[in-house]
Amino acid sequence: MEHKTTMDILRDFQVSFFAMTRLVSFPWTFLEKDLESNKSSDLISDILKQTCLHSLCRKFPPSVRFRRLFLSELIRRQEAAGCDPLDELYDALAEVVGAEETAECYKSYLLPGGDAVSLLENVALISEGTTGLVTWEAALYLAEWALDHRQLFTGSPNRYVFSDCHHSVLQKLRNNVQLNGLSETATVGVEEMDWTAATEEQLEQIGADTVIAADVVYDPDVVGSLVKLLSKILRCPSPEVPPEVLVCSTIRNPETYSGFKQQLEKAGISHHVIPGPVSHVFPYNRVSDIEMIQLYR
Repeated sequence: MEHKTTMDILRDFQVSFFAMTRLVSFPWTFLEKDLESNKSSDLISDILKQTCLHSLCRKFPPSVRFRRLFLSELIRRQEAAGCDPLDELYDALAEVVGAEETAECYKSYLLPGGDAVSLLENVALISEGTTGLVTWEAALYLAEWALDHRQLFTGSPNRYVFSDCHHSVLQKLRNNVQLNGLSETATVGVEEMDWTAATEEQLEQIGADTVIAADVVYDPDVVGSLVKLLSKILRCPSPEVPPEVLVCSTIRNPETYSGFKQQLEKAGISHHVIPGPVSHVFPYNRVSDIEMIQLYR
């Protein structure tokens, strides 16, 4: 069994808190053992400083409901262990109990170097007729793989383009680009792209040498349009070298995913499965069936 230090556990709490991971996945067992053996609230105080009282939480707070549930769970476990009450814990709960619920919240993903990527997301998984206003597991899987293979993205790209067809998703993309200290410039762009209407001229103008997509194979009704778009991308005459195309999918419906691969084959597109990430950086359900493939003609 992996041995973890108190610093490791504090990091686990912090990473899970800012990514708004399900509470059951937090390392509560370690906390319980510490409370039982020490009869002290010191660890809870440290957890509080790394989560609700951290400067990142003041700037980019997780949802009110999530913070309320998290603090309530800390209090429940502290009281069960018979530890002395911690005033700042109850003060923090009082603050979120009186706060107004909103439709949006922030999720922050802590990077190995100490920086964080903070994203403004919708609280609901599906809102405004789209699922594109939240981060899904396949995106985190793909991000971990990218961190393991930085050579693919370092030095070569001179421009990054984020695309979608839904107006709310596009606006959220623009907000999040600015949120992380970037702006729409010659280096970073947000562009509308409708799979059913994208032209070869539009793709040629973008001139992508690497295309990455996460969780785009979920609806059998749009798979055909996706495959047609991928065909256009792979046969785009510019740049001279065919772009590298990576598609990462959470396989929720094997029939839909199998149909996607069959349509790729009919379109003359081959693929091979890429081994998953080695590093565990972001918190997500690793039991989920996630696969990443590279496409080529």
